[in-house]
Amino acid sequence: MDWSRSKLIFIIVFLILDVFLISLYLNRHMEAQQVKVPGEKTIEARLKDDQITFNLLPTLNETAPYMSAKVMNFNEEELQLDNFQHITIENDNKLIVTLEEPVKLRNVKDRASFNEFLRNNVFNGTSYSLWKINEDENSATFFQRVDGKTIYYNIHGVVTIYWNDDNEVVMYEQTMLYDFEEFEEDENLLPPFQIIQILYARNLLKPESHIEEMKLGYSTLVQLTQTQVFVPTWKVRVVASDGTEEEYFVNAVEGKIIDVQSDLTVDEDEIGELEQLKEIDEE
Repeated sequence: MDWSRSKLIFIIVFLILDVFLISLYLNRHMEAQQVKVPGEKTIEARLKDDQITFNLLPTLNETAPYMSAKVMNFNEEELQLDNFQHITIENDNKLIVTLEEPVKLRNVKDRASFNEFLRNNVFNGTSYSLWKINEDENSATFFQRVDGKTIYYNIHGVVTIYWNDDNEVVMYEQTMLYDFEEFEEDENLLPPFQIIQILYARNLLKPESHIEEMKLGYSTLVQLTQTQVFVPTWKVRVVASDGTEEEYFVNAVEGKIIDVQSDLTVDEDEIGELEQLKEIDEE
């Protein structure tokens, strides 16, 4: 037998053996990693024990960008509004409109009635979506949207309408964001089930509760005088066993629980954070 050929065969055999042994080692290592400590339960088992249920989870867009926008300063002369009796502009960016002819809502429990009013009477009204109806105060709140996603609780992207006892809208207030820009780098997003794990670990999901809705939107990361920066955010609506509802907002990039309804103040740390984000975007 040719010695060179025999040598080549031995080398190939040993390589195959090495690959087999490495594969065997890795498989056993992974199995060891998956061995559970006696008494330790998976998150799925814990949720089942606590009777915490959820609907079909949304399909994840694996990445999404940070967004920035500017605060709209209204100019009464540039507004094209037909049905108004009086217009007031507060702090340049809050529009308060009293209607000359009240507009009848077909049904205050019907989302379509509100959307129709915004489309026909509010400046750029189609960029807002209904958030909450308060029948006790005869008012409804709408949040602005970008790329089909709601911007949660930003005071510069809200419309609030008010109606009388005859279900006629008599006035509304509006703030508006414009000139939206995406940061160049998309961010990897935490999947919906991991968000559930985060809420469970923080004891925010009570036994026998049901996760009714999970929806991806945006919340305010940095709020300056004329510039806003938004981070992708999961909104989670939870219904407790007694029927009460809670809404939680979780940073979809970092997994932090966000208090979206807190008043944000501008300080040097926020300005520095904004500059850092801009530098990252430019790199």
